Amino acid sequence: MDLPVVPPLAPMLATAAAAVPTEAGRWCYQPKWDGFRAVVFRDGDDIVVQSRSGKDLGRYFPELLTAFGTQIAPRCVLDGEIVVPRRRGARIRLDWEALSQRIHPAASRVALLAEETPAHFIAFDAVAAADTALLDAPLTVRAAALADLIVAGAPDERRCHRSIATDDPAVAVRWLATFEGAGLDGVVAKRRDGPYLPGKRDMVKVKHHRDADCVVMGYRPHKSGDGLGSLLLGLYTDEGELQMVGGAASFRAEQRRTLLAEVEPLRLGADVVRDGEASRWNSAADKRWVPIRPERVAEVAYDQMEGSRFRHTVRFLRWRPDRDPTDCTFAQLDVPLAYDLADVLER
Repeated sequence: MDLPVVPPLAPMLATAAAAVPTEAGRWCYQPKWDGFRAVVFRDGDDIVVQSRSGKDLGRYFPELLTAFGTQIAPRCVLDGEIVVPRRRGARIRLDWEALSQRIHPAASRVALLAEETPAHFIAFDAVAAADTALLDAPLTVRAAALADLIVAGAPDERRCHRSIATDDPAVAVRWLATFEGAGLDGVVAKRRDGPYLPGKRDMVKVKHHRDADCVVMGYRPHKSGDGLGSLLLGLYTDEGELQMVGGAASFRAEQRRTLLAEVEPLRLGADVVRDGEASRWNSAADKRWVPIRPERVAEVAYDQMEGSRFRHTVRFLRWRPDRDPTDCTFAQLDVPLAYDLADVLER
């Protein structure tokens, strides 16, 4: 591969912020795509798709390797995100669950999923164009280059896209509130005059954060055997069924022991243990959990929902003894506006 920037390349990263930075003229804003970060290297027929950690993603997305052969410039390096759009009713939004299932060891399964849940690539930065490395170029120059590196194709065949961007902070703030309905994860701010800094946290990301009151349905012991590892959370449906929606974890050692002492007296039985779903990422992980009487309510912080479950592990905030567990329903959750994915792509 004879490119001015070659793999492996650590992608530029972002630091979390509570609000969109609004200094006029300093920032460029883009939607924060909720997918797999990927750096794509193309030198003619030689194409490498590198994950954030440096692993090869190309084998899992053969349909993208085909698309890169015709829909991006013959020699370039692009930074972006792999996503899986799915139709939900009349609209199209990103589907994290379908995307995560694409990482599979069996070639036959990879080929089947490439047909059933085809992926797309959203480019949001240009690292190299032809024989020119753009690492030291300001974002304004890289953005102009990116516009020429995505080759337009027939709309129904296009798998490579350029992310929309704006210099207007008011527009970015509006995106934070509206584009979540398309399955996006927030907003990213980049310095207009900043270079591309591999591995450095020189961008700013603002994500959606919310809180909810959940019933604690059970727990998993910590893998060390010292205290509690995670709390398993549930919400009541309209039919009165308690449905598991995710878990809260990452407790300090002292907090693990305190939480275990609080929930262990609620165990349904000394020997009652239930099996949980197997993990695609760690098949050796023990997913068994201990059910408890649904009498305790925990307030947790979360970013967004994926279907009827929390998209990520949530953060335990505090116990809510003033809350009745039966009041912990899906109705309390903030429902994002319904945006179509097409509203977030550069035309």
